[in-house]
Amino acid sequence: MADTDPDELERRIARTRAELAQTVDAIAERVSPKRVAERTVADVKTRAGTFVASVGDALGVSPRRPVEYGDDPDRLWEEEQPNLAPVLIGVGAVLVVGAAIMLWRRRRRR
Repeated sequence: MADTDPDELERRIARTRAELAQTVDAIAERVSPKRVAERTVADVKTRAGTFVASVGDALGVSPRRPVEYGDDPDRLWEEEQPNLAPVLIGVGAVLVVGAAIMLWRRRRRR
């Protein structure tokens, strides 16, 4: 008899409506163009930061440290130059291999 009690049915309907309204609001918030753009921007910033940090690590560049009391003012703007030799050697090797592959493919076509 509890299933056919009108008061109980009204309470269930009201609860289901409230849950449905919350679900629809959550979906609308998730697919909102503004929210999608915010999430995309945050994701791009995170990925860019990670990429820059990994490139800096590969080049041997240490992040700048904040200026502290007692630092020598004449040395504040001095920076260590990164060792670019391994990077340039790698780029050169990739270019040579790429050129060799292109020449090989051209000769195969003939």
